[in-house]
This record gives sequence, structure tokens and C-alpha cells, in this order.
Amino acid sequence: MSTLLLLDGHSLAYRAFFALPSEMATKSGELTNATYGFASMLLDVLERERPGYVAVAFDVGRTWRHDRYADYKGHRAKAPSELSRQIPRIRELVAAFGIPEYVAPGWEADDVLGTLARQAVEQDTDVIILSGDTDAHQLVNEHVQVQTPGRVFSDLNLYDPAAIDERYGLAPEQLIDLKAILGDKSDNIPGVFGVGTKTATGLLQKYQTLEGIYDHLEEVASRWRSKLEEQREAAFLSKELVRINTEVPDVSLDLEAARAQDYDPQRLFERFSELEFTSLIDRLPNSSIRPPQPDLIDVHYELVDTREALDALAERIKQAKAVTLDV
Repeated sequence: MSTLLLLDGHSLAYRAFFALPSEMATKSGELTNATYGFASMLLDVLERERPGYVAVAFDVGRTWRHDRYADYKGHRAKAPSELSRQIPRIRELVAAFGIPEYVAPGWEADDVLGTLARQAVEQDTDVIILSGDTDAHQLVNEHVQVQTPGRVFSDLNLYDPAAIDERYGLAPEQLIDLKAILGDKSDNIPGVFGVGTKTATGLLQKYQTLEGIYDHLEEVASRWRSKLEEQREAAFLSKELVRINTEVPDVSLDLEAARAQDYDPQRLFERFSELEFTSLIDRLPNSSIRPPQPDLIDVHYELVDTREALDALAERIKQAKAVTLDV
């Protein structure tokens, strides 16, 4: 089976922004740390995975989750303006790579990625999701893997079902229930306050799902039972919020448009040159790309060693439309 690489645009840009020095900039002062990190990561994964297809999803603002729960992401600080200013540049690079971009107003990039992944598997295509957010781990199955950057941005951790079990002691789909109980401070999802990871994992290993836990609540130790009883509504609201939707309307995967080799190498070279990413140019998929070279012309050299010759040169310079000086 061929492979589709799906990129979580904003989460990767966010990780790159904080992984690289904030003072990275072009000579003109344009900040480039997030853009450079994103481009470097993309070249790394394209070279390593050599996918048949590539696509990217970006967030586009307010979602149904904000409407469902007014405090959703209510404590999250606004993205730094220094990062926001680089997103258009990152999207330019994505376009230069010939990578189609998918967005869905009212939905998060995770939902779009989940929908694209499901559609790819239905078209007999394996999927690798590259995301800086561990929420995507719930999408893992025998045909869908998730890669998440480690402490070093270029150090990617691969999660298949076995790796999910090793890390969490649960199946990928149970991570929805786990997060429903634990909540998520970064997204301001409440969960069940007072029930920790060890207890929640043990309950899910025994009863499989959040619904299973509540169906057998009388069997749960009293210290946990009381917390679960009191916060039942918060638990099920949290499960609704953390579940990635894989049926987003109006998102339709076009595999042919996502073919990995359909890019304009000259366009990439021009973008990298403009952004002064000199070290990335030789890493382009076609490393022979170089700027167009001018035709060779005959050159006549003349030594100016008299006042008359200098005056003649000065007159020629006055008449010339352009002059180049090599000092």
C-alpha cells in the first residue's frame, strides 16, 4: 500500500517556533524561526518516509467546541504575534511543495486530519499523521500511525498500536475516555477532578470505556465513585470535546492532487533563497536546482592608467544604463 503523509500545520509551526531561537530573521528583519523549523521538518520527513502523497490541514478559528462549551481553550494564551506573522510564509512553502491544504470552518485541524485519514484508508492507502499534539494518538490503528516531535524538534516519536499500548497501557480509541476523565488543562477541558492517570487507566483497563465505568459504578472504590458520580456531566461533556470527528462535512480527499512529487523545484529554490535558508537548498528533493545562469559573453578588459583613459571611462559610465562594480 502507498502512504499518505498528513501534516498538522499549526501545531507543527507552534513546535518549531518554540524549538528554534526567536532572533532568527532575514537581513531585512523578517522573523523566520517557525518557517525554517517547519521547512526543515518537512524535508526530514519527506526524505525519511518517501510518502506517495502529502497533505496539510490548518486551523481556521472558532469551532463548534467553543459553541458547545464557552470555556473551551479559555485559559490558553493567544498565539504570539511573532508566530502568527510567519503562518502565511509557511503556507507559501506548503504551496511551493505542491502540497494541498485542507481547512474546514467550524472544525479543528485534528478533525480534518481524522477525516482525511479515514478516507485514505478507505482508498487502500496507509497514513502517517505528523502532529505536535498528542490528541492525534486516538486516531492510531493498523493503517494509521502518528509521529510526534520529541524534545528536539527533529526527533520524531512514532506511534503505532503497540507503541500506544506501551506508553498508555490502553488501546488508541480508549485515549478518548482517558482524556475525558483526566481533562486537559491546555484546552480547559474539565474532566473529573481528583481522579488521576493511574486510577483512570486502571478503570479503563477493567471496564473499557467511560460508559462502561458508569455502568459498573457501584463496583468502583467509594473514594473514586463519589467523584465520578458528582462529575458525571463534566466527564461526558469532556468526552464529547476530546473526540476527534472523522466525518467532517465537505472535506474530500483528492489523492491525485496530493502526489508527493508534484512540486515546482524552481519555486522552492526561490522561496528558500528569499528567506535566506541557504542550508536547506542542498536538501531539496532535486539538489541540482540552481538559479538560472546567464549566457556566457566575451569580456574585454582594458587597463585605465592615464588621465585620458579615465576621462573616457567616466564618459562611458555616464552614458551607460547600468554599471556593476567589483571591489
